[in-house]
Amino acid sequence: MTLAKQHNAQREGTPQEGKRSCTRDPAESKARTVIVIQNDKGLHTRPATELVRCTSRYKSNVQLTYSGITVNGKSLLGILMLAAGKGSKIEVIAQGEDAQDVVTAISQLVSCRFHIQY
Repeated sequence: MTLAKQHNAQREGTPQEGKRSCTRDPAESKARTVIVIQNDKGLHTRPATELVRCTSRYKSNVQLTYSGITVNGKSLLGILMLAAGKGSKIEVIAQGEDAQDVVTAISQLVSCRFHIQY
């Protein structure tokens, strides 16, 4: 491979001759769970803020679905739009390189009642 072709291959992000690309597609990893809101006041501003703090630490995309509405799990306004009360079952789907980690963290946060004492 000529020097010009190597330079173009590096610029375009294509693997050079004789070398394999070892990058994994982050969209490959997917994890899901269903959480049940246990807080007496439901998923109001304080627990929604804790949920956003939790999901924002991860690279994966997180979607929450409740009552036919799907929102971004990293968006405070989106989560509040769900208006999920106590006992609500919310489907959590994460997609990306740390999908399982974020789903586990969300499950732990919910089981701890979002670290909120009433």
